[in-house]
Amino acid sequence: MADGLGYFFAALGGFLAPATLFNIGWATLLGMTVGMLPGLTATLGVALLTTLTFRMGASDAILILVCMYVGAIYGGSRSAILLNIPGTPANAASALDGFPLARAGRAGEALGLATVGSFCGSFIGMLMLALVAPVLAEFALKFGSTEFFWLAVFGIVISGRLTSVDDPLKGWIAGVLGLLVAMVGQEGIHAYQRFSYGSTDLAGGFGLLPALVGAFGFAEVLQVMKNLKYETVRGASDRILPRLREVAQRTRTIVRSGLIGTFMGLLPGVGEDMGAWASYAAARRASKTPEEYGKGSLEGLIASETGNNAAVPGAIIPVLTLAVPGSAPAAVLLAAMFIHGVRPGPLIMIEFPSFIFEVVAMVFVASVAILVLGLLLTRPLLLVLRVSREKLMPVVFVLCTVGSFAIASRVFDIRVMLGFGILGFFLREMKYPMAPFVLGIVLGDILDKNFRRGMVLSDGSLEPFFTRPISAVLATITIGVIVLAIPPVRRLIGSLVRRIPFGRSNP
Repeated sequence: MADGLGYFFAALGGFLAPATLFNIGWATLLGMTVGMLPGLTATLGVALLTTLTFRMGASDAILILVCMYVGAIYGGSRSAILLNIPGTPANAASALDGFPLARAGRAGEALGLATVGSFCGSFIGMLMLALVAPVLAEFALKFGSTEFFWLAVFGIVISGRLTSVDDPLKGWIAGVLGLLVAMVGQEGIHAYQRFSYGSTDLAGGFGLLPALVGAFGFAEVLQVMKNLKYETVRGASDRILPRLREVAQRTRTIVRSGLIGTFMGLLPGVGEDMGAWASYAAARRASKTPEEYGKGSLEGLIASETGNNAAVPGAIIPVLTLAVPGSAPAAVLLAAMFIHGVRPGPLIMIEFPSFIFEVVAMVFVASVAILVLGLLLTRPLLLVLRVSREKLMPVVFVLCTVGSFAIASRVFDIRVMLGFGILGFFLREMKYPMAPFVLGIVLGDILDKNFRRGMVLSDGSLEPFFTRPISAVLATITIGVIVLAIPPVRRLIGSLVRRIPFGRSNP
């Protein structure tokens, strides 16, 4: 831990250079702007910015992307509170209480409290990143091919289950579709071409970034073309800086939401929106006035904003230690790390011993940046919300096209972006969640390689996939999640639980 503190303060000192502070400021501000504008998501912002960081050093590039990520998740609360339109999916819970507060003339108070909650959530998640990531990286050294196979399967299953609560089958279908997309191209062991149909472009597979830019960027352009306009906001006229007493009274809610958000971020593919909803639900259950939730509760607003921002460093933990993203923006961040020569995974503490604590420092400076910029620039930033999506989307489409082409200078990548944009648009229209689809593309290579490697090591036997201790635990949890999602099974278990005489004495 002493070495970790040394790495942290060394990285923090390096970030105090004027050029680096400038990068932190503009990247965070750009992230806040992207998050504020309905239709622009954190995933799209990180993906587009990744295409512009190829010639930067690894530390500078990843710092800029982390600032964009943190800023975008925070920025979405602006439009959620003022327009009742979440800027990103992670801010949907914030709209429940934020918008009623704005309608009651307390928009500035809500914006200020959301800013403090976002800072606290990022700070708590940063502490958990510093504490959990080194331990998890050491534990991950025990993982073999069978464990990584089940980890990939578990990621798809849990992401599909939690991002599509009403119909988990749709989430799993989206995840499997992502896995099938990842199978296109040369396989990772013998470089045998699959599903290429004689095309040299398809033999190289689909690039992750063009696919993500299409699924989140061009799909959103199509969505805006289909949907009606929304009314713009006038502004916030009351006080913005929250009182210290108001924050201190909600310390328990902040800590609880920060821990829940970090845990939800740890789960592969679940991400910031589930961190917000889980924190909001826990705060409501623990509240003495649950009837106020959804009608303008300051406690509900701070719980959701703390939870979604805590999930950001939480989602980075499995990226660094297992090379498995905790959310869609974290998937793009993972790809950026590989592009810049950093290899996340179980060996990161051996190959890059200081990198985890450098990322901790990056999250810290990004958290401070959203606190300072959020409180100082609230009113000026509200002008951004007056930009109509109809005027903004042509710019987004140009950035999607240029960004996709810039990755490898291939026209084929532009076609990939367009194809995945159309696919993403139809998946959204049919209410299929996008997070499992993206996670499937990312985890497909891990699942494929480790399954075949495990079969080679076991001479074609499936037994080690179920008998090795960690594999057995992951397999049991994965199968349990699937079984519990079957309605008759849930009803049967519910009826059995209701029959248990908790605390009742026999007559």
